[in-house]
Amino acid sequence: MELRYTSGRIFAEDETGKLLAEITFPKISENVVEINHTFVDGSLRGQGVAGKLMEKTVQVLKNLDQKAVCSCSYAQAWFLKHPEYSDLLEK
Repeated sequence: MELRYTSGRIFAEDETGKLLAEITFPKISENVVEINHTFVDGSLRGQGVAGKLMEKTVQVLKNLDQKAVCSCSYAQAWFLKHPEYSDLLEK
């Protein structure tokens, strides 16, 4: 599955264009985004896809020198399980 990035969004679609997975993180200030939504299609649940979305998101944040606030419950839980990325969270 190929994860694609556009500004504020990482997603994957099947060959017909059906959305399979998505995470959204719009800018809320110059260097801060809000991770506000994570979606994984039922056919992919339990396969670590949401974690892959988060891993790609933290790569993007690092590359763009941005911080994040999390209103998405999955993202909040993911950061608790991965304290090595806590420097990416806006305090």
